[in-house]
Amino acid sequence: MIKINKSPLACLILLSIFLKCLCSNGDKTVFFKQCRQNCERQNCSTDGIEFQEQAIKYYQQTLFDKLFLWNCVDECQYGCMWRTVEVFKERGWAVPQFYGKWPFIRFMGLQEPASVFFSILNFVAHVRNIKRFRREVRPDSPCYKLWHLFACVCLNGWLWSIIFHARDFPLTELLDYAFAYSMVLVLFYCMLLRMLHRKSILLRGFISVGVLSYYINYFAYLSAGKFSYSSNMVANVVTGVLGGLGWILWSFRVRYYRPYYRKIQTFFLLMGLSMSLELLDFRPILWIFDAHALWHLSTAFLVPLFYSFVIEDCKMLRTEHTEKAFIFDKEI
Repeated sequence: MIKINKSPLACLILLSIFLKCLCSNGDKTVFFKQCRQNCERQNCSTDGIEFQEQAIKYYQQTLFDKLFLWNCVDECQYGCMWRTVEVFKERGWAVPQFYGKWPFIRFMGLQEPASVFFSILNFVAHVRNIKRFRREVRPDSPCYKLWHLFACVCLNGWLWSIIFHARDFPLTELLDYAFAYSMVLVLFYCMLLRMLHRKSILLRGFISVGVLSYYINYFAYLSAGKFSYSSNMVANVVTGVLGGLGWILWSFRVRYYRPYYRKIQTFFLLMGLSMSLELLDFRPILWIFDAHALWHLSTAFLVPLFYSFVIEDCKMLRTEHTEKAFIFDKEI
């Protein structure tokens, strides 16, 4: 491990003086800052990327660490994070967060291994279920292309979730948050287009352009350095609630002639329950499984339920479309 010049007693004294009000922000503590500065000064090159020759023998990076771009400054930050955690625990203080995140044990170079693995589960779930959709639904069915768009947006969103949780950089954070919101927005969009699938293509085109323009502006807003966690959360919650309410109201309206309506109700009920995990902000179990990772795990099991509803709905729409066309032909 990287050799760090340290004086535990002096650090503890500084910690007790300056950190009584900062116990939830480990990266803002004097202890952490001094630990990191000493480590970087003794072990890192001037650009903070390469290890100085005398430091290499104290810390041997694995192939995975190098693959995921853990440089010298990152290693100092990681090592000092755990030293700070130990100091907090010794003094009976609550485990702090660092840069807005809980401390996680790195595994095979992955910064948040559980969230990476569970994001992969979601990605695989969408791949498997869109393949099932293509097997069971005919290409000439109404809304066939719409649900392919939904699958593509979700696959892109989960791909960036995998990348972001593997390594947290400003760019990966931006793309993760932006494309995570795209999944919420596309569900709302699909709700609108599904309800209006019999309306004119002009109306549907107008809605599509409006939603796309809104998302482009939202992405530009995030990219302009104006990112706000609270604003992003509000946008996700409002869009998600509107989309969910739309689907629920529709399901009650069609409950007498679409027997599969309970599937969409169950999906949003369970999705709402799974979202409660985001409110249970506890320190990671075994330093691996936090509430956010468990939320990703829960959503992976809901994907088949949603696609099951979509498949039955498309089949029903095609049957209705075929019967209507048959009646029309007979009348002619």
